[in-house]
Amino acid sequence: MIDSNKQNLWLRYGIIIVASLGYFVDIYDLILFNVVKKESLAAIMIGATSDEVKDTGLFLFNMQMIGMLVGGLLWGILGDKRGRLSVLFGSILLYSVANIANAFITTIPMYALVRIIAGIGLAGELGTGITLVTETMHREKRGYGTMIIVSFGALGAVLAALVGTWGDSLAFWLGNILHLTLAKWQAAYIIGGILGLLLLLLRIGTVESGMFKSVLQTEIKRGDFLHLFRTKERLLKYFKCILIGLPIWFIIGIIVANAELIWSKELNVQGVQNGFAVMYSYIGLSVGDLLSGILSQVFRSRRKVVMGYIGFCVMAVVYFFFFANNISLNAFYFLCFLLGAATGFWALFVTIAAEQFGTNIRSTVTNTVPNFVRGSVPIITWSFQSLIALSFGNIISAFIVGMVCMALSFWATYHSQETFAKDLDYTE
Repeated sequence: MIDSNKQNLWLRYGIIIVASLGYFVDIYDLILFNVVKKESLAAIMIGATSDEVKDTGLFLFNMQMIGMLVGGLLWGILGDKRGRLSVLFGSILLYSVANIANAFITTIPMYALVRIIAGIGLAGELGTGITLVTETMHREKRGYGTMIIVSFGALGAVLAALVGTWGDSLAFWLGNILHLTLAKWQAAYIIGGILGLLLLLLRIGTVESGMFKSVLQTEIKRGDFLHLFRTKERLLKYFKCILIGLPIWFIIGIIVANAELIWSKELNVQGVQNGFAVMYSYIGLSVGDLLSGILSQVFRSRRKVVMGYIGFCVMAVVYFFFFANNISLNAFYFLCFLLGAATGFWALFVTIAAEQFGTNIRSTVTNTVPNFVRGSVPIITWSFQSLIALSFGNIISAFIVGMVCMALSFWATYHSQETFAKDLDYTE
């Protein structure tokens, strides 16, 4: 007879493995668009100017972000109404199919539609995985589970960068297997889709959250998004959860995403390639998440560690903008690594959101919060561009926006409830 404790332990490991691999593919696809957009748009927009390609790339990225905002709400509510597992695998299936379809688009409207669908699918992966892990692991140890998910998942960006680099060889190899002639951007999307579909095979052996099953047997209303707005206290708590994550996407969306286009010129660094800047920053993010997860367990606190990381963000950003002029290419990439490491509280940020609310609305919160933070990128970008229009310059404009994001994040973290080892078996 199989020991029940060992069986439960392996079931928990199975959930962590599936959620980690799912987030790996999630980040791969999220980053892949920025890696291959220039080549893919050049293939579709034959004869277009560089400005037209740039504007179309921004439009498609915004379409993906809109999809993620919609998907965060959709999957979150479904996760509370129908179950965590069904959402986890439903989201994987949707973005896998969208990725494969993306390899065969021929027009910009088709591209936009597929990026919206992919965004909707991508939105359900992280929040649902974190929800499952927080509800199935021992409350003293669940921080390790979420740490593994995000630390491993962030490496999906490394694969996306490498696929962009080795794209020609991969396109030739994959084209021979499928008996198709593929460009490297097409091969990159197909690989992402195949990885997602392979994940569905791991569904066997995973189990639904026991806390959700208990709530399912009651008459308690589940997945009511408007429930978050019915009291001032609950709304403020939800809003603070969103603010905590702002510095992460400021650094990713303003600094790392523009490493080649803006900052290499501002800092007079030659040879910067955006794909490598993204790769090194996400390696840093993975290391940072691993360390922050361990520190939160050692100090038995989420809040203290997040506040420490926000301080790290401030120092890294100050050094990048004001002391990194004329550095070598390797030093620039090392700074990208440090900036990524400074944002390594993504796992803690999402875990805090999951631990703040009851089982009947936890999936809704944990799915919408990270996607609303991702959705804040256009606002952050608009603020940056508005300050530039007021003649502040690239560096000062970015610095002001960054400091506002970090100040709001610190305030929200300081005034949030400490949730380490909190009993999550309750409803709102």
